[in-house]
Amino acid sequence: MPEAVTIGVRAARLRLDRNAGIAAAIVALGLLIWWGCRYRAADMPAWAPWDFSALWYAAYALTGWAYVRGLRGAPQPVWRIGFFAIGMAVIWAVLQTRFEYLAQHMFFLNRIQHVVMHHLGPFLIAVAWPWPVLYRGLPKPLRGAFDHRHFQRFLRFMQQPEIACGLFLGLIGLWLYPPVHFVAMIDPALYQVMNWSMVVDGVLFWSVVLDPRGKALAHNSFAVRAVMGVAIMFPQIALGAVIAFADTDLYGFYAWCGRIYPSIDALSDQRIGGLIVWIPPAMMSVLSLILVLNLMRLEEERNAPPAGGAEGSASRGWTGR
Repeated sequence: MPEAVTIGVRAARLRLDRNAGIAAAIVALGLLIWWGCRYRAADMPAWAPWDFSALWYAAYALTGWAYVRGLRGAPQPVWRIGFFAIGMAVIWAVLQTRFEYLAQHMFFLNRIQHVVMHHLGPFLIAVAWPWPVLYRGLPKPLRGAFDHRHFQRFLRFMQQPEIACGLFLGLIGLWLYPPVHFVAMIDPALYQVMNWSMVVDGVLFWSVVLDPRGKALAHNSFAVRAVMGVAIMFPQIALGAVIAFADTDLYGFYAWCGRIYPSIDALSDQRIGGLIVWIPPAMMSVLSLILVLNLMRLEEERNAPPAGGAEGSASRGWTGR
């Protein structure tokens, strides 16, 4: 066997052994966390799961592994890595720590949980734009699955502005509809569907709006993306106002299960929750508009003719540069 082939085979085996070792370590850590949550819950640190979910753990572990692998061949600015890590961390904090227990016993804390899952965490992840790094870090079979024409066709369909906005707002309205909300909170399976749908849809939507690429690659112009970020603001304001100004307790689940803070009555809890539905998402829509306009400015500067030309000056005139 030629020496080059022998070296290649050895390198492939080494990578396989290393990947197998990492996979074994991930599984072992998961089992250790599960055991601690099951039998030593009072001794677990604050970041540990309140109710361990193997699915959430696997998603986080595999995503982190792929990201670290991808960074080896595609170094990123520190700020991108930081935004990605913070976005992942805040979603974990509201879904897998003891905060989840609090969110199941107070409506306004449940609203904070959903704002973080659907808005803040995915927003930070989208700003970091980790997709090229994650793709590079994936094993080849998974890359092939993402490159498959059916998946790409589905992704293109979901990235259409009307589909992305409709799904984003529709899921918020669905899980806030009082009868559906009550069932989702008492049914463990539906509760998981609710949480997964919020996180996945949030990542999908904000990745469309905050895509730093031009129209040729992003499939939506910067103007369309700016409109998308602002368009979702007004229905959320209206929904938050309806909840905040309601004179009756719309979400009886929290009285049924017992509020963690008895000093906050049902209507006060609901009004605070309505304000959380109303104000933070609206602020994030404004921030998304600012970021999209800045991305458009950067794209124009990248594509502008060399400085000094009349055409280049005209194209950059609106930035003041």
